[in-house]
Amino acid sequence: MQSVDVAIIGGGMVGLTLAAALADTELRVAVIEGKLPEPELSDLPDVRVSALSRASERILRNVGAWPGIEARRFAPYSKMQVWEQDSFACIDFDAARLAQPNLGHIVENRTIQLALLDRVKQLNNVTLLAPERCHNIAFGETEAWLSLESGQSLTAKLVVGADGANSWLRNQMSIPLTHWDYGHSAIVANIRCTEPHDNTARQVFRPEGPLAFLPLHEPDLCSIVWSVSPDKAQELCALDDAEFNKALVAAFDGKLGLCQVEGERQAFPLKMRYARDFVRERIALVGDAAHTIHPLAGQGVNLGLLDAASLAQEIKTLWQQQQDIGKRTNLRNYERWRKAEAAKMITAMQAFRDLFDGSHPAKKLVRDLGILIANTAPGVKDEFMRRALGLSGSLPDLAKYR
Repeated sequence: MQSVDVAIIGGGMVGLTLAAALADTELRVAVIEGKLPEPELSDLPDVRVSALSRASERILRNVGAWPGIEARRFAPYSKMQVWEQDSFACIDFDAARLAQPNLGHIVENRTIQLALLDRVKQLNNVTLLAPERCHNIAFGETEAWLSLESGQSLTAKLVVGADGANSWLRNQMSIPLTHWDYGHSAIVANIRCTEPHDNTARQVFRPEGPLAFLPLHEPDLCSIVWSVSPDKAQELCALDDAEFNKALVAAFDGKLGLCQVEGERQAFPLKMRYARDFVRERIALVGDAAHTIHPLAGQGVNLGLLDAASLAQEIKTLWQQQQDIGKRTNLRNYERWRKAEAAKMITAMQAFRDLFDGSHPAKKLVRDLGILIANTAPGVKDEFMRRALGLSGSLPDLAKYR
């Protein structure tokens, strides 16, 4: 039976970030992951991408994973445009306004995971168990016992659930969820445009839901996230490429000229989830295991990476103080911190969604005036940009400049 201090269930972006964040400690860490990603990227980017904020970039730099991203594929964007369809109002964001080199980076999820795997494999205090899955969990007074499907067992002072929206650990612990269905599905795909994206992220709010074009590493290639009703998503995915292209150009107001879908289209349902407890005795949840939000502002992964950095900070503090890293009372600071941040983001996303829902003329006028004011009022746009970048708010040390 292997004995570790921290067992992380889930070797995705968030779980690996947590493991990498514990590199400069004497803590023994195990990462349990059911499926490792294919190591070689194809010429066409994966359809699942993330918009990494400045805070997330700092975390990945500070844990030593950023060089692995730079060695593969990423796309910085310096501007953002947001508008409502058939409206006079729009809002523009520019990195130069805050003297920043960019507003963030669009990176394939697999690229982030592979870069983190590169780093974690270099760490003497981290053991990667993959492909491997958990079978059962039991608890003693000072440790948890995990039995794995291979027959192997291990004990840990703390077990961390970084195993996604349908978390095995959260379900095993019967942790209740506050949840609701957004009534949307998100279509993701790679799109070749006749006009260059100019390193600008664009999002249009439509009565059916938002549509975002995110710039990729080639000047005419974008990743889309198109939120529509589940029935509409099924209908759009069933269209041939030519008909889908026509519908997409119309939905995006032809902003980047004619569009051509390249490769596959995927659709997945959008749901909000918020775990009642982020910690239990010997248990902590991070990332999608603790919360999921609407992707309209692209903050889901950023929120999860901040969870990982915050939990690592709390674990290291407890370890240095020679306190039990698995006791629920000792982890309450992490829970209060991250539950508050997740609740703020969930509330903000719901407010945005409610604000842009529907096409009643009076509501539309209020929306348009609000966008116009936000674009011109002193300080409002700058503060929004600072928070989106991760330049303000309650940040863990790994998300700060060093």
